[in-house]
Amino acid sequence: MLPNRKKMKNIIIFGAPGSGKGTYSEAIVEKYGMGHISTGDVLRAEIKGGTELGRVAQGYIDQGQLIPDELMVSILAKVYDALPAGQGVIFDGFPRTIPQAEALKKMLAERGHDLGLMIELVVSEDILMARLLNRALEQGRADDNEETIKKRFAVYHNQTAPLAEWFQKEGIRHIVAWSDHPSKEAMIDRVFQIIDEANA
Repeated sequence: MLPNRKKMKNIIIFGAPGSGKGTYSEAIVEKYGMGHISTGDVLRAEIKGGTELGRVAQGYIDQGQLIPDELMVSILAKVYDALPAGQGVIFDGFPRTIPQAEALKKMLAERGHDLGLMIELVVSEDILMARLLNRALEQGRADDNEETIKKRFAVYHNQTAPLAEWFQKEGIRHIVAWSDHPSKEAMIDRVFQIIDEANA
């Protein structure tokens, strides 16, 4: 039985590059009918649409700068507010740092909502490297070479890993490890189990 839609909690899907955030987000959306906010997709849509927020974001990108957290949260808030209330939303690719998490928590609190639960996908770097190199071959992605992937892992460990502890302190961190569930189907089943228990 599906959880009551009015009670569906938001989900932050969390993990290193190649851990399957997009894949598992799609599976969750298909099963529960939740909203899905992918930071990259949202940003590209705002820029393509020529919105005021998109133009400001493009200005930072053109100068080779990171988009400020405040601006990113404003863009996400606009998308969040446009989604049907009560169905829960998956945040995919955001937050990546503790200040971003605090900004997202504040934005949701202003709407009487909370972060919900964080699902952390834990996969060994050997498997992640093989996946990303394979994806590079299949999709012809020049950015997915071994040297670049190692740099992305380093950024993840330096900037994003501390955020996992922040979620732990918030009491909403749930770990799904490939070593415990060594297949895509087993991982998805465990993710569904966590969601069902959180919304029971």
